[in-house]
Formats: sequence, structure tokens, C-alpha cells
Amino acid sequence: MIATILPGSTNFHAVGYNEHKVSKGVARLIEIQNFGSLGIFHKPTQSELVGYLQKYSSQNSRIRKPQFHVAISCKGHEMSEDELLDFAHQYLKEMGYGESGQPLLVYSHYDTENTHLHIITSRVASDGRKIQHSHERRRSQEVIDRIIGNDRKKKTENDIDAAKQYTFSSFAQFKAIMVSMGYEVYQKDGNVFVRHGGKVQKEMPFSEIESLFKSGYRERTRCRQLRSILKKYRDVSSNKEELQKELKTKFGIDIVFFGKKDAPYGYMLVDHTNRTVINGARVLAVGELLDFATPEERFNRIEDYIDRLLTLNPKITQSEIYSKIRKQRAYIKKGIIYFDGQSRPLKPFMAEAIDRNNRIAMVEMFNPATEAERDLLCKIFKVSRKDLVDISPERTHYYTDAVNRLREIFNDENVSSVRSRLHEEGFTIRHEEEATYAINFKQHIIINLTEENFNLERLKKQPMKQIGRHKYLQSTRPTSRFSGKAKLHDAGGGSHSEKREWEVGHNVNYDVFDDNHSMKIN
Repeated sequence: MIATILPGSTNFHAVGYNEHKVSKGVARLIEIQNFGSLGIFHKPTQSELVGYLQKYSSQNSRIRKPQFHVAISCKGHEMSEDELLDFAHQYLKEMGYGESGQPLLVYSHYDTENTHLHIITSRVASDGRKIQHSHERRRSQEVIDRIIGNDRKKKTENDIDAAKQYTFSSFAQFKAIMVSMGYEVYQKDGNVFVRHGGKVQKEMPFSEIESLFKSGYRERTRCRQLRSILKKYRDVSSNKEELQKELKTKFGIDIVFFGKKDAPYGYMLVDHTNRTVINGARVLAVGELLDFATPEERFNRIEDYIDRLLTLNPKITQSEIYSKIRKQRAYIKKGIIYFDGQSRPLKPFMAEAIDRNNRIAMVEMFNPATEAERDLLCKIFKVSRKDLVDISPERTHYYTDAVNRLREIFNDENVSSVRSRLHEEGFTIRHEEEATYAINFKQHIIINLTEENFNLERLKKQPMKQIGRHKYLQSTRPTSRFSGKAKLHDAGGGSHSEKREWEVGHNVNYDVFDDNHSMKIN
């Protein structure tokens, strides 16, 4: 604990120094006392604060530099802001600046790794006398030592007892709780040491803490809530100290980092409200947590990354890009970047290139082996850059199997409509220039029927006179009797005949029909 008494001043320039920090967003006024009506109806200005202190100090004109300015800080964050503020009030009281009516400004600064406060008041007491300042710096240290020593061990024991009431699953999590309370904790030779104010306040066996280990916190709903909270306040914070302050003030959550102060390797979330400790990695990666870029900057980074991917691979597809950026929780769809619940359009040239590449990939799924096949597929899928489409050097076994299957159909004389049978097999017939193609869009197969020497005459409709009507119906009937609706025929004169006979198919049990049982013909 350090209290640094800063130089006095006739014009209270310390107010301007601290207000400048406030304007930069690295400090805030956390307490104002005994300034009359200032701060009640509106936020006081710098000139108003200085004017009040000067008028108050004018009670004693013999004091040339009435400003009292002290900075109180602790090691790292061994004390919270509230704890340090309580300490500051004790300090001011013992130094003679805590009497009733004494004007007081307290600023909290966030531009260092230490929790620290700046306090401004006057060396003039409320009754006009000069506040004793002899041997001020020596007395200041004596006051600090005395305050720290007051029941510190007892308070440490109380804080340890409070920490034991939390749910924690490891020594690291117990340590995080104690650190959030302002302590330094380490393990050595089977013992746990708890330090505060540079002194070991408590030593206890490690087994005492180990016996309290419980199953880790795994409430997914709470983790999702914390993830949203962290991301929200990260985006409005300029550094991790501001983020820590916001989480502690608004939600009673301490973020305790581990590792080097400039490059922490991990963190814990100490949820004081629920008395739980959560491993930060379960909520948000430490690198992502400390990414204090704006949403616009993050979108720009994603877009720049996509641009680099297109440079390295001009044919990269949307799905390939997704596999690269999904770790950033981003994806693209129809020329739009989606990231963290927000979206914005890709640059037009990127969107066009990705759409083109997707179409090229669709063409290449067919493994075209000739320029003619490639050109036809490019026409179908609207690919203008035919030169970017790769031609396959060899036919796949899927192609060979499909050709053999089509030959069976073409060679089967019982198949009266080859075109219909090809359609049942998933093939579409396409005539292009002097060639005829069979294309299966589901299986990604294209066959040049002309080049494969298929009898294209079989694709033409055969005259009905070549086969009898009954034979035609039999040959074109679906394999299953129940795969299509059977037609109803009137054997009599017309639909109004009193003696109608129904053609219901083969092997019908008429007893069942006459017993008024239902019979469904699909």
C-alpha cells in the first residue's frame, strides 16, 4: 500500500489533471462531498469545482498553497475500488482531513495495472484553521502501517471463510476468489500462503482447501449469458481494466487474469452473486475477450481475410471460406457477411467471385471429360469463365456404371418409352448442337449419348400400332400394383348404367368387397 502526497497548489491544478483523465476515459469521479449544491442538479464543471475549493480555502489567507492532493494505490488489484475507498477514508481521518464539512473529491484511475485513487481537498479545516502538516510524509507511512495492521489477520481469516462458501473445483479457482478479494495466494511445500499488504497473513495446509473441491460449474445457460455480457461490455471498453471495472460494478463479477499482465494466458470469472467460479475458457476465449476492436474493425478484418483467401485461391468456394472463418463465428451467404449477430454486404467484387466459384464447383462435380461437356454445363449453370473449369482426365466408375445402366435400358425391347424410363432413373435429355446428352443432376453425371454410340432412335416415340393396346398397358404399368391409381371402367353403356362392373385389378376377393370392408387402391 502506497500513499503519495503530491505538491500543493494555489489554484488547485489537481482538479484539471484529474478531469483531463476523465475526459480521456481513463478515470471517473467516484465521490464528491461537502461542495454545497454542486453535483446535485448537474455534473459540476472543472471551473466550478476549482472555484468552490478556492472560496472555501480563502477562510485562511495565510496558507499560500491550500491544495492537498494524495494518490493512494495498492499492489495490482489486491484491493477492490470499494475497499480502497474505505481505506482512503480511514487514512484521511487519521491525517486530519476527515472532519465534518471538509470538501472532498475522489477520482478512480484505470490507466495503470494498480487500483489507485486520487484525492483532492483543502489544507484548511471547516472552521478556518490550518490542518496539521508537520512531518506529513512520515506520518502518512505510519498511518498506512497502522491501518493495515488493524485486525488484518482477522479480516483475512474472515475472507478465507467466505471464500470457502464458493463453489470451486481446483486450487486455481480458489486462488481466483482470493485474488478478487485483494489477496495474493500461492502454494509451497504442501501449504497455502495468503498474503496481503506484502505480508503473509495466513498459512494453512493445502489439504484444507483440497477437501472443498467440488464438481466444476457447468450451467450452460449461465455461460451463454456471461458470454453475451462479456462481448457487450468488451465492445464499449478500451482495455481490460475498464472491462473489469464494468463487470464488477454492474454484475458483481470479477475477471481474474493469469499470466503476464500484458499477455495473460487465461482467466477466471468469480461470480460473487452466485458464489461460483467459472473457467473463462468455457465462456469466451481469452484472445477474443481482449479483442477491443470495434464491430466495424472486426468486419473489416474478416473481409480482409476473405480477400487474402481469394488471392491465394481464386477458385475458393463459399463452403471452403466458411471452414476458414467459422472459428471467428462468422459465415457468408449470398454475398452477406454474418458475424456475431450482425451482418453487412461483402464488397461486390468478392461476392461476384465467390458466386462464380460456387457455380464452377457445381460444374466440376460432374467431372466433364470433354470441352463439349464442360461448355454445356457452363451454359446450364451460367458460368462465363469456361477457362477456369477443370476438365477431368479420366472417367469415374460412376460414369461407367451409369453408361452400362443406360445401355440395358436402350437394349431392352420391352421398354416402349426409353425417354420415360430414363426420366425414372433421374436423367434429363438435352440436345445441344449435333449431340444428345443424358444428365443426372442429383448424381452429377453427364453422358454424351451420341459419342457413346447409343441408338438415339429409341428416344423417339414408337407408333401405337406396333403393339396392342393391352400389351401397351401391361408394359407401361408400374411394377407395383399399388403404385398408381387404377382406372375405373364402365362395362355398360355409360356412367348412369344400373349394372356397373368395376375393374379393380387382379385376384380380388369379392367376398371381402361384398362384406362391405373397405378396399383402398392407391
